[in-house]
Amino acid sequence: MGQVRWGVLGTGWIAERFTAELLTMGEDAQVVAVGSRTERAAGAFAGRFGIERAYGDWAALAADDAVDVVYVATPHSTHRVAAGMCLEAGRAVLCEKAFTLNAREAAELIALAERHDRFLMEAMWMYCHPLIRRLTALVRGGAIGDVRTVHADFGLAGPFAQGHRLRDPAQGGGALLDLGVYPVSFAQLLLGEPSAVAASATLSEESIDLQTGMLLSWESGAHAVLHCSIEGGTPVSASVTGTKGRLDLPDGFFFPDRLVLHRPGHEPEVFTGEGPRDSLRHEAAEVMRCLRAGETQSPMVPWESTLAVMRTLDAVRERIGVRYPGEG
Repeated sequence: MGQVRWGVLGTGWIAERFTAELLTMGEDAQVVAVGSRTERAAGAFAGRFGIERAYGDWAALAADDAVDVVYVATPHSTHRVAAGMCLEAGRAVLCEKAFTLNAREAAELIALAERHDRFLMEAMWMYCHPLIRRLTALVRGGAIGDVRTVHADFGLAGPFAQGHRLRDPAQGGGALLDLGVYPVSFAQLLLGEPSAVAASATLSEESIDLQTGMLLSWESGAHAVLHCSIEGGTPVSASVTGTKGRLDLPDGFFFPDRLVLHRPGHEPEVFTGEGPRDSLRHEAAEVMRCLRAGETQSPMVPWESTLAVMRTLDAVRERIGVRYPGEG
């Protein structure tokens, strides 16, 4: 496979950002089609980005044989249907996070990918970020000894009015699936799936979580103290403390511009990245590498890690009493 032909499903701000990144990747990537719920939205998006084909329904995009891979950028409450439709039509899929509403839906999508022998990946761009990969290598290389504690937070100031998607249970609203997926994914990248989950939340009148605190525990004795909120802007920072040192991501931990290693008896060691810190091109490049290699899942964002995160999010929701329409 030479040039990879992308279809974009969804026309919101994240679809715009990802499409703009693809258009900077030269001959490697071509955006050939966009799909939305309406022809008007799809046509307007296509016009902004010079995309040849615009479809006013999802099925038409999924059926386009000129598309190699579809980037699913619809609300996460629709990911199971949207990504499933594309997989069944023979398309590879990169699906935004939260991957689905729950672990059951995630397992169904993975089963579809296996059945149709198609590539599927969660768009957890943090896992593909060069500085996050550097942090992971330092931790696994023993730079801070055995990990004992992970701290991470992600909060937005709001307020978000009633009717906003973040307040809408039908769209999987609340802080946890939209924001909390980052701290949970960060902790599990380093420690794997926890053996115990505790959580507490402040719920809205719609019964979605406005803010949630989580304590994850592992049999190794490690803990993760995590937080997400749509009621207040937090530092969006993270730290990983081990028996021999600490690694800090002081600002925007899931798209860092610097990583600081602290060890007793040493001056702090600062690692910095190149290029825009918030670039989505790293995950796009990984998708295209996998497609060219004939891989159905990425070693950077494997299916089991996505499933494990969804199981943890399910456990948190069980403890805080949040259920979405249709879940029973």
